[in-house]
Amino acid sequence: MSELPRADLDLVRGLVAIPSLSGQERAASEWLAERMRERGFDARVDEVGNAVGRIGDGPVHVVLLGHIDTVPGEIPVRIEAGELVGRGAVDAKGPLAAFVSAASAIVPGVRVTVVGAVEEESPTSAGARHFARHPAPDWCVIGEPSGWDAITVGYKGRLVADVSLERPARHGAAAGLTVSEEALGVWQRIADSARKHARARAFDSLDCRLEGMWTDSDGLAERARLRVGYRIPSGLDAARVAVDLRTAAVANSERTSVAVTPLASEEPARTGRTSTLASAFARSIAEAGGTASFLHKSGTSDMNVLAPAWGCPMVAYGPGDSAYDHTPIERLRLEDHARAIAVLAGVLRRAASIRLLEAAGRGG
Repeated sequence: MSELPRADLDLVRGLVAIPSLSGQERAASEWLAERMRERGFDARVDEVGNAVGRIGDGPVHVVLLGHIDTVPGEIPVRIEAGELVGRGAVDAKGPLAAFVSAASAIVPGVRVTVVGAVEEESPTSAGARHFARHPAPDWCVIGEPSGWDAITVGYKGRLVADVSLERPARHGAAAGLTVSEEALGVWQRIADSARKHARARAFDSLDCRLEGMWTDSDGLAERARLRVGYRIPSGLDAARVAVDLRTAAVANSERTSVAVTPLASEEPARTGRTSTLASAFARSIAEAGGTASFLHKSGTSDMNVLAPAWGCPMVAYGPGDSAYDHTPIERLRLEDHARAIAVLAGVLRRAASIRLLEAAGRGG
């Protein structure tokens, strides 16, 4: 495979080198908008902080949306053994930079909008939610690591909630459970309730985890707080899971006040592997020397926000191994980055024939 051009290497390395924790993306968004302007995009930072670049003209509109924010954890940015190491190299500045590189070559008849979306790594998903108010494009690609030769067509949904316990304070030597022990009992009931949705395949099962626990006392009241996170499969919705959570949490808690506060939720998202967009990816991957595979992921992405809002053909795609997501050894193989740019360029070329592709699909 061809070597990554210097301009594309500078783009991905420069973007990864700018810290951009969720809620602190402004510097990275402004830098990316300036780099897009240098490549001929009409680019700006929008009202919520997204970096938005538009290029090309014509009746077909393709949105390439990847998130520009990262989780915490500073990793010195460097290139070693053909890999770019740094926070966000895989999740998801690598895919976002690949979008810009691929879209820089204008395709007649195709308008491309590249979005560096903010706050995907936080419960708000503010960037995608803001962009969901725009008219739906013909195709949308979400920037997430799938590997250069794979396409993600499904994500579980998510529910995050706090479960708070409060009771009158008592002496530490008093008989009975501590508030921490009582909170753990509540968690056990919640976990047991979730197991009724266990299935043979992990992607089809409801996943429930204790994400955090805190306790305190002011001498008058003892308090405990649990943060519970669910990954929701197709066939369930967040409202149903929230009802089950509340029922399990408050059972057998007459002497202790228990409250459930939902913090964030997204419904499961699945898209067709036979859509015109998925077919365009499969052909472009074959052109680049690979055989396309289709992935379903237990995490969430901005697809969970945009798929129900837009209803257009949509997949998630990007270079990188998702096993490195959120880890202290996050790294992106530069050869795979080059391959992904070639695949994306092939997809955009095929977008020029989208009307013919759709007509052929209906005829079949």
